[in-house]
Amino acid sequence: MDNKRMRVAVYYSNHDVRIEERPIPQIGPGEILIKVMASGICGSDVLEWYRKPKAPLVLGHEVTGIIVATGEGVENCQVGDAVFVSHHVPCNTCYLCLNDHHTACKTLHSTNYDPGGFAEFIRVPAINVDRGLFPLPDGVSFDEGVFIEPLACCVRAQRLANVRPGQTILILGGGIAGLLHLLLGQATGVGLIAITEIDPYRREIAQKLGAHAVFPADCDLSSELRKINHGRLADTVIVCAGAKEAYSQALRSVGEGGTILCFATTEPGIDLPLPINEFWRKEIRLLTSYGNAPRDALIALELLTKKRLDVLPLITHRIPLEETGKGFALVAQGGRSLKVIIKPHGSDPQT
Repeated sequence: MDNKRMRVAVYYSNHDVRIEERPIPQIGPGEILIKVMASGICGSDVLEWYRKPKAPLVLGHEVTGIIVATGEGVENCQVGDAVFVSHHVPCNTCYLCLNDHHTACKTLHSTNYDPGGFAEFIRVPAINVDRGLFPLPDGVSFDEGVFIEPLACCVRAQRLANVRPGQTILILGGGIAGLLHLLLGQATGVGLIAITEIDPYRREIAQKLGAHAVFPADCDLSSELRKINHGRLADTVIVCAGAKEAYSQALRSVGEGGTILCFATTEPGIDLPLPINEFWRKEIRLLTSYGNAPRDALIALELLTKKRLDVLPLITHRIPLEETGKGFALVAQGGRSLKVIIKPHGSDPQT
């Protein structure tokens, strides 16, 4: 593929995404080249406070595709394989990794593929090939595979929060992350699952997906929870909205011995007053979760392979690469969109 070029979608802002042309990356020993078949737009892709200072750049980290070339020494895959590939991978040997803090590993934060998932082809570095490459089994489409990364983030978060069967879970925010937490909770036997959401369309989707209770975001949440949960508040509150009020609401909605899981992030500089004395007395935990580790991606893939949850209803838009800007506008606006998938090479027979 020497001297050949490809199209990429270059991010300048949520409303300025340009289709440009670049050389197809050349691979080296241990590396592979993937023809991108599907690439999901993540909510983090439209956080302008985070993305714009680094622009211009090619985003996209929820990627599935077909291997079209392998470098010298690659033995764990071959040309023609349908795969999902992680963009960030840990070293697995540092102090943090050995203590199950893989997503804080410096290696994880310095790894990525080239140039990004919103491109026709990506070069996958050797370390990602070694510990971030997952073959897609028969029956798992490229579009379903896009969910491996965001679902793995939910797997890790619920694992850290020690979410268990029979618990009462409250999810604050009914976007794609909140709905994946809902589906994961259902798949693993959580008891009562309630969800809050400001947008009526997304509340309707949460109801259709089987949430036991769906509330508008501005309701008296603690009172509503007690009505449906035998006078108790939530065992685990998962915050999937970055608004400060969502975090304040979480503090008022968690029960004794419960956990608040900060899955979304706020803008920088936002501080949250904590009722430390009350939390101390009631043994309430407050924890965060960022990203996922390789074992979480493996669990996510297994859940999709065994059809323990159906993610296809979450896909609202499939968009060609040349309309990536439209996709970013949809995700940034929220509302009547959930998972938006970019298809650099058009539709595929696995969809």
